Amino acid sequence: MNDTDDPARREVRLPHLRLDDLLDELQGRLQAARGTRDRIHSLLEAVLSVGRELDLEQVLRGVVESATVLVDARYGALGVLTPDGEGLSSFYMVGVDEDRIAQIASFPAGHGILGQLVRHPEPLRLERLSDHPESFGFPTNHPPMESFLGVPIRVRDQVFGNLYLTEKGNGQAFDEEDVAVLSTLAVAAGVAIENARLYEESLLRQRLLRASAEITRSLMSGSDRGEALALIAERAHEVTGAQIAVVAVPVEGTGSLVLELAFGEGAEEYRGLVLAQDDSLIGRAFASGHPVVVHDVSKDEKALSALPRTAGMGPAVALPIGSGVADVRGVVLLVRETGRTAFNATEIEPLQGFAAQAAVAMELADRRREAEQIAMLQDRDRIARDLHDLAIQRLFATGMTLQSAGRFIDHPQASERVMQAVDDLDETIKIIRSTIFGLRSRDDLTGAGLRSRVVRTVAEAARELGFTPSVRTDGLIDNDVPAALGDHVVAVLSEALADVARRGRAGRADVVLETADGEVTLTVTDDGADPASPGARGDGAPGGDEPGDEWLRGAVRRSEELGGSLTREVADRRARLVVRAPLKG
Repeated sequence: MNDTDDPARREVRLPHLRLDDLLDELQGRLQAARGTRDRIHSLLEAVLSVGRELDLEQVLRGVVESATVLVDARYGALGVLTPDGEGLSSFYMVGVDEDRIAQIASFPAGHGILGQLVRHPEPLRLERLSDHPESFGFPTNHPPMESFLGVPIRVRDQVFGNLYLTEKGNGQAFDEEDVAVLSTLAVAAGVAIENARLYEESLLRQRLLRASAEITRSLMSGSDRGEALALIAERAHEVTGAQIAVVAVPVEGTGSLVLELAFGEGAEEYRGLVLAQDDSLIGRAFASGHPVVVHDVSKDEKALSALPRTAGMGPAVALPIGSGVADVRGVVLLVRETGRTAFNATEIEPLQGFAAQAAVAMELADRRREAEQIAMLQDRDRIARDLHDLAIQRLFATGMTLQSAGRFIDHPQASERVMQAVDDLDETIKIIRSTIFGLRSRDDLTGAGLRSRVVRTVAEAARELGFTPSVRTDGLIDNDVPAALGDHVVAVLSEALADVARRGRAGRADVVLETADGEVTLTVTDDGADPASPGARGDGAPGGDEPGDEWLRGAVRRSEELGGSLTREVADRRARLVVRAPLKG
């Protein structure tokens, strides 16, 4: 008889088996409880770690890093929504190295699966990303991903962004506990983000108040328009952390804007550039009198037309200088690097105060200039009045006396000399009267400056060229260049652009006018030159006997008469004409 058939032995064996099962179950529950305790401890540590930071960029990166650890995900990301809530303005990734990030064709913009969370801000858990109907695949060089978990982050009941986790450890799928843990972290992250934003806003306002006080002191001390605007643009650039800050002002009577000041990376590419008042980023702010915000200038066609380059640039804001469409005096443009947070209302409001100070600076400068002109005109009127009331009357009386005395002179030669003196006095009176008329004339004060004349000349030539040449000016063009020299510059520019139109092969032309080191330089380049043309020699000497070259020879003569020079060179179908002349002969 087998021992297993013994009823007594079976009764002893069965309770022992049930005890083992109970012990195993108890041990499993203890391990689960220990795991839950450890996870709660990790969650608490993550909440404390996230709430400890006050720098917004560090908070956002800390949230992603904590989330990947809590749910054991290989990749994590946090996408910040645009102010309109319809896309992603910035993206923070964990688990992908810098080299792979640089190779990825494009960053997410809020489409596909990520767009699903943007449109429906509720937790989303997927075992396979590719099974979802909204899945569009991945961009080039993007790492492969399968499991997915996403939860929204809310700040004051408004969706700030979304957390995205993929590739749970050991190839498993995310579970409901992961959703609960990540949702809890998202709540803590919302509080931390709000605290960081409030802290950054307070720092921003503090820096703006300090800069405003500096600008106010500058204005009250009598700084000129250029210095005040430069200080405003420079401080706005520093305070907002912008990559580039630009001040654009209208060119009188041309319908164009010139980028008068620029600070930041590659500022020399912007300074002096002339733009049309079209529907570009700057043009919209100038025409509407309201701030214009762009989340990514590299993807905005209207922004592209106003900037010489947009590589590496992201959020931008164009702030009108002045209030109301009729009072707009220019535009302040601020552009941040790609990946930086977009300009929001809390930043734009104090920045508008900065722009208002720029308007005050320009208004004060105009009033000072008008006061100086009035003082000068009053001084001219006084001089003219004195000349008329004193000098002319005395000269006229002296002439009458000499003319009367001439009748009593018998010597013919003496009488002739007296009458000649009377004629000379009469001629002197005419000269003084002409001088008085010149002193009282105000036409020279209202004439257009050289910069405006150059812009108009280029605009007129555009009709014949079929395209608009780019224009760049640098220096005190309107103040430093004498009238005669300015006439010569405009004449050469007009003839040079007409020559480009006559050749009919150019698709681009660039005009640069600058003053530096006591001379003015005009450079006109185009890509429609004919290297075989006798009118252009590679040695820089403008020769040739063609009828179309007569303007060139005349321009050379005029330049030499003004103490300057003119050269024209041709290389690889590019023609380059350079005119130089001293500002003071």
